[in-house]
Amino acid sequence: MTEEQDHGQTPATQGSRIDAYVDRYAARATGMVASEIRALFAVASRPEVVSLAGGMPYVTALPLDMVGELVSDLVTRRGPVALQYGSGQGDPHLREQICEVMRLEGIEAGADDVVVTVGSQQALDLITRIFIDPGDVVLAEGPSYVGALGTFSAYQAKVVHISMDDQGLVPESLAQTIYALQAAGNTIKFLYTIPTFHNPGGVTLNAARRQQVLDICQRAGILIVEDNPYGLLGFDGDPMRALRADNPDGVVYLGSFSKTLAPGFRVGWALAPHAIRDKLVLAMESAVLSHSSFTQLAVGQYLATQPWREQIKTFRELYRERRDALLDALDDLMPTGVTWTRPGGGFFVWATLPEGLDSKAILPRAVAERVAFVPGTGFFSDGSGSRQMRLSYCYPQPDRIREGVRRLAGVIEGELQLRDTFGTATPPGHPGVDTPGPDLA
Repeated sequence: MTEEQDHGQTPATQGSRIDAYVDRYAARATGMVASEIRALFAVASRPEVVSLAGGMPYVTALPLDMVGELVSDLVTRRGPVALQYGSGQGDPHLREQICEVMRLEGIEAGADDVVVTVGSQQALDLITRIFIDPGDVVLAEGPSYVGALGTFSAYQAKVVHISMDDQGLVPESLAQTIYALQAAGNTIKFLYTIPTFHNPGGVTLNAARRQQVLDICQRAGILIVEDNPYGLLGFDGDPMRALRADNPDGVVYLGSFSKTLAPGFRVGWALAPHAIRDKLVLAMESAVLSHSSFTQLAVGQYLATQPWREQIKTFRELYRERRDALLDALDDLMPTGVTWTRPGGGFFVWATLPEGLDSKAILPRAVAERVAFVPGTGFFSDGSGSRQMRLSYCYPQPDRIREGVRRLAGVIEGELQLRDTFGTATPPGHPGVDTPGPDLA
């Protein structure tokens, strides 16, 4: 008997013997893998690389001197409170302010139903923890936010994707999928959706479809988890009305200050029906005991003393300019056959390559040409998305965005020439295929 057989190892997992604890982990730990985006950070952060990969807010647009004064004043005046433990549900005054923010999207709610979290990512983790048993189904758009897919996988959920088009999630696909899954005896716990300025799709669910989605899920008895970090970052008109605004009992709403203030504060929230709220508080307390009083009070002080609506307007104008720079560059420079979405807000464009090209396969060559993007496969749980890529416009300056697209277009043109010459974009022995690429781990 070999050592691998003795420890229950298969040939596919023999490489994991580098980890002396591999046999002791819980089964759910096998679903914990590095995301496509995190794996890119080491490369994309190099100054010579134009990163169209990460969705990092442009925090330099904040009045940083004001933020510094605000934090200093907080420590001076309220240090004994700011540096002490707080409640598991979050600072009461901040929860009231969060209700004011959500009112911009048509949500009328009480502070008692808000749970402050460490970014909306923790809210998503807590929701998944209290609802998911191994094998339960989570419905999610295809593509979907990579951070959500990682959370669902960690709790051993089965993710089933719902089709999207330029108007967002397709209600007919949702209804058909629910019917088929329930008929087969599956337990569907919730629909996870980013209806406004989708990550990574860049599309927005229109008003008519929003009501259809609410009706479909209500008839099927399925909870909706509405993740809305970009909702106030639209480029035209007033914010879209949130799903939660029209169904307080059937929707858990997740929000965050990471995009409208700064991700470094790590302050998000969940607005949930009463019973779910109680479970969230218990889960929050078991996870971290209490959230950071310091960051909560800092965000609360910012909302109380600064023109935060004007700051959001500044972000919107900045991101609109960069969105336009990306779309103009794509229109001018991309070869025929490449298509992309045209977002009305948020951070991302979702691009599709011509037949025969694989975004993950061409990434090392793109990085060699000093441009980075995120391959589409990371946004699907089933291995789909090989022809897709996410392009982010929120961080680079407009001239850098155009230069990045120029470099990327050159890589894609080269791949198309290889495809047309060899019948594939990855012929054996081609430099950059068999030779090692950059370390993306």
